[in-house]
Amino acid sequence: MLTGDKHLLPPGFDGAATLFSPGQAEIAQTIALLEKNQLPMAVLRQQHVPSLFETVKGHFTVYEAAGGLITNEAGEILLMFRRGKWDLPKGKLDEGETLEACALREVQEETGLQHVNISGKITETFHYYPLKDKKILKQSHWYRMFFSGTELTVPQIEEDILDIQWIRPENLGKYMAYSYENIREVFLKAGYKL
Repeated sequence: MLTGDKHLLPPGFDGAATLFSPGQAEIAQTIALLEKNQLPMAVLRQQHVPSLFETVKGHFTVYEAAGGLITNEAGEILLMFRRGKWDLPKGKLDEGETLEACALREVQEETGLQHVNISGKITETFHYYPLKDKKILKQSHWYRMFFSGTELTVPQIEEDILDIQWIRPENLGKYMAYSYENIREVFLKAGYKL
């Protein structure tokens, strides 16, 4: 977690290892320990958080992605089951593509839905994963979307999507118990209760 010098930590970070104004070597060492699961979590503190974030990003290959939280006329929410978790459609930004165009393309490819419109941006999330010899930091831009068509969903099997369901908002918590923290954050920022 990155935060300012005087900000209070959110619940769950009380016992985390904390570094104040860390340098490049300390950041690299902390990332290595987190990768090896030798450190469960860490807090990096600095007065100017945006410059700290830029320093941390320098230790990764950054990919941008975009996706959507889609609702339909019945007020239901689209969720996909991929790699053992409930997820939202998203994917990597192609060269020369806008974030909005990427989000719509990925929704269409992963769900088969064509009649989808963007109504606004919700938030951005970040997550890390290793890829061969690289450390990838994926920055995902999330949009609120509305489906107005009648076509059925078609899971993109080659992207490991096994199921797509429209669920009622009151059932969201049951699904989010089997999702990612970043996806839960998207729903919270969009105003849903989990």
